[in-house]
Amino acid sequence: MSDTAGIAGGQIRAFVERIEQIESEIQELNEGKKEVFAEAKGEGFDVKIIKEIIKLRKQDQDERDEHDTLLDLYMRAMEEAPVAKAA
Repeated sequence: MSDTAGIAGGQIRAFVERIEQIESEIQELNEGKKEVFAEAKGEGFDVKIIKEIIKLRKQDQDERDEHDTLLDLYMRAMEEAPVAKAA
């Protein structure tokens, strides 16, 4: 009796091939994204800022408000903290 008895090799192959196809599509999409960022940079736009905008647009308004509030709170706390002297 074979060690592969009861294992559907064709089904496994189909899953693997589908995943490989998706990975190939993801790679193509990532290359396209790089090209768009390069184009934006070539037009004089700051790519870091564009990436930050994309990140913010993924958040809902409550998440953005909480982030902004915490960022402001932490910055003010840091600015008000006494500066430690170097030893």
